[in-house]
Amino acid sequence: MSPAASLPDPLTIVHVTAPAPVGGLESVVSALARGHAATGHRVHVVSVFDAGAVGRALAEGIPGVTTHVVAIPPRRYWQERAAVAAIGRAVGADIVHTHGYRPDVVDGPVARLLGVPMVTTVHGFAGVGLGGSVKGGLFEWLELRAFRGFDAVVAVSKPLVERLIAARVPALKIHCIQNALLGSQPLLDRATARSRLGLPAQGAVVGWVGRLSREKGPDVFLRALSLLGGDAPVAAFVGDGPEAASLRAAAAALGLEGRIVWCGRVEAAAALLPAFDAFVLSSRTEGTPIVLLEAMAARVPVIATRVGGVPDVVSEADGSLVASDDPDALAQALRRVLSDSVASAARASLAHARLQRDFAPGPWLERYEALYRDAIGRRRAAGHASAQG
Repeated sequence: MSPAASLPDPLTIVHVTAPAPVGGLESVVSALARGHAATGHRVHVVSVFDAGAVGRALAEGIPGVTTHVVAIPPRRYWQERAAVAAIGRAVGADIVHTHGYRPDVVDGPVARLLGVPMVTTVHGFAGVGLGGSVKGGLFEWLELRAFRGFDAVVAVSKPLVERLIAARVPALKIHCIQNALLGSQPLLDRATARSRLGLPAQGAVVGWVGRLSREKGPDVFLRALSLLGGDAPVAAFVGDGPEAASLRAAAAALGLEGRIVWCGRVEAAAALLPAFDAFVLSSRTEGTPIVLLEAMAARVPVIATRVGGVPDVVSEADGSLVASDDPDALAQALRRVLSDSVASAARASLAHARLQRDFAPGPWLERYEALYRDAIGRRRAAGHASAQG
């Protein structure tokens, strides 16, 4: 029997991640797990935490998905790798799929111990130059080197593909698969969503959703609001992060205290997007942001920076694109969007249609499954050839 003929069906897929409470990476992993479990594959999601800082298992409660938590004392990386390997061996993994710096560097090699392919998805890079820590920069360097040993490396945007090639990851291993939106949460009506977020019932509100960190550019949005003076709308910041305190201080220094609502981290924030008259993504760097797809699904007019994979998701026909780190351009775009609600709603409807056409979940899941099967086939063919010769 040829190696290709003996490919497993269904597959046993093991995702490994060190999840934050919320985020785009976490949404993608949950969507992959949900989608492939629904098509009959055996899906396991391993969440790795430092002992004493254990969070909730990612993908918990998804039908057909088995979740695991690995809690290891800090810097006991060999112990962590052994624990993840034990899970993979116990469930009979056919593929190990890692997500994020730590799993890529520490846990990716588990696949070699199990004799199965290792796949990773590159969701984006923060980088020391964008305010990342020195530790984060080291992990990024190690991660880029580690990618060379993976069977397949998925980039969620074209600029990430270029970054990987520049880092000498073999081009044949790189696959560009943009994120998709697997279903959407039931949307709350405008009044209920505003009430849940503590926003005024009347008047224009612009929303910003994400991690409060430099690479996401919340400070750029604050400066843009200050340029609008008395015409500035109420701005809702949904999310938390390391820059939270400094952003509050900056808002006060800019005289924006009465215009900002700090909503903090909110579960299922996508359902609340109808609260906004416009959605701003002011990032300095991105992959293919899930929150952007969620805003399109909610038919909220989008203003986004022209970075990473964003221009491949939104165009000037269905949204507003501005240069990165340019508060003046962002302020002008806000004026245009808020001053012509009819035209803005029309662009939002076009964006919704584009989401349905270009970012449907079915083809996205099929591409990942095909990638898994190809990696398994190649690995088995190599083993077969080795055994023969």
